[in-house]
Amino acid sequence: MMTDPVADMLTRIRNAIAIERPIVDIPTSKLKKAIADVLKREGYIWGFEEIEEQPQNVLRVQLKYGPNGEKVIQKIVRASKPGRRQYAGVSETPVIKQGMGICILSTNQGVLSNREAKAKGVGGEILCTVW
Repeated sequence: MMTDPVADMLTRIRNAIAIERPIVDIPTSKLKKAIADVLKREGYIWGFEEIEEQPQNVLRVQLKYGPNGEKVIQKIVRASKPGRRQYAGVSETPVIKQGMGICILSTNQGVLSNREAKAKGVGGEILCTVW
């Protein structure tokens, strides 16, 4: 049994980037699809698709690299953990790497990046930071 599926997703992405794999397969959930959607909207991955398999569907994420093989995702870190949740209001959302990175929030309007959350005027649980 896995206690933190989001941390598992981030670790799989981190490990795939470390060995420069073009794709990574992750067990699917609604939250993981929402996180992948934010990463795609912000330009950190090319895309993702859900593949039906047994016993569980798989989320296939196409990782993005620069023209000379530079890693687009330099670091991806879990912020809120099952033992200690981190929340931020609309005025307290952190700025990552002076605006060069993002933080992904779980809000009452869905999973959003810190830029989108500030534009909508909502806060929420800080899931992870990416730069």
